[in-house]
Amino acid sequence: MADWCGDVIRIAIVGYGIIGKRHADIVRAHPACSLAAVIDPVPDQVGDIAEPVFASIHTVDVPVDAAIVATPSDLHADHAVACAARGWHMIVEKPVAHSLEAGAQIVAAFKAAGVHTLVGHHRRHHKNMVTLKNILDSGAIGAPVSATLMWLMKKPDPYFDVPWRSGDGGSPVTMNLVHDIDLLRYLLGDVIDVTALHGKSLRGADRNENGVVALRFDSGATATIAFADVTPSPWGFETATSESPAIPATRQDMLFIAGTAGAVSYPSLTVWTGAADWTEKPDADQHGTDDTIPFRAQLDHFLELLAGKVPPRVDVAEGLETLRVTLEAEALLARHRRAL
Repeated sequence: MADWCGDVIRIAIVGYGIIGKRHADIVRAHPACSLAAVIDPVPDQVGDIAEPVFASIHTVDVPVDAAIVATPSDLHADHAVACAARGWHMIVEKPVAHSLEAGAQIVAAFKAAGVHTLVGHHRRHHKNMVTLKNILDSGAIGAPVSATLMWLMKKPDPYFDVPWRSGDGGSPVTMNLVHDIDLLRYLLGDVIDVTALHGKSLRGADRNENGVVALRFDSGATATIAFADVTPSPWGFETATSESPAIPATRQDMLFIAGTAGAVSYPSLTVWTGAADWTEKPDADQHGTDDTIPFRAQLDHFLELLAGKVPPRVDVAEGLETLRVTLEAEALLARHRRAL
């Protein structure tokens, strides 16, 4: 299919849950887009909206140029394949699929249909995250050696009332750490080794809940991720950046990267340099800028992709590599948890 070159792109939202509704609001507010349809298997639960609602991708009978697939990850492959069959370009929410095999189905479908596909790792579209990447690439802190990332949040108990969230589907590794793993890959390169330890389970559910994941990159750098969804702390991407309207901001740094010539923390983008060793005090310089709304920035990028102006910032191959690392961490944590 040729690149899109129309005046307004007509977008369908597939899955009208928490994330689907956020995407819908961004599409409605974008001057170059219109929300053409909402697709949800339970139309009565969508509520009173102005746009037409359909129970299936196959029954949509209004013009659609592209779709945003925001259903549970175990449905991504089926829905992405169906969208591709309709000739719709698409954003597929993260993780791109629930398995590498399902991800391969998406690759085959979009290649056969000739449609553009972007994986919704929207945090790569934060303006401050792009600035952090530029700081590292500039050599300002030398070669990255070690990174520490914290995602230490507490999800409210009613969050798990949705049946699929109470089991493995609700693991913070595949739902939340997949973001952090993707960002570390974006910043530090390909992951060549993964190890993990699970802590004591506190909610009593048969799913991963808290622990530590360690990564080694092809550059030789390493990173650790401390995570939990039972800890009401100020440290996590959502609280640090205020990207989610449902989670109050603390603006506390949650990512620290040390290199051979200095260090940097995020999201304050405080860069520490000027010390030869521990006998000298480093100087601090803040590079923080006004941030963007990442979902809007991602949609802007998607429009540029459709116009043939840019390659996808996160293509399906990138999404699958992040998924591979995430699934390996998930399996290691589950094995350790069940052995405790």
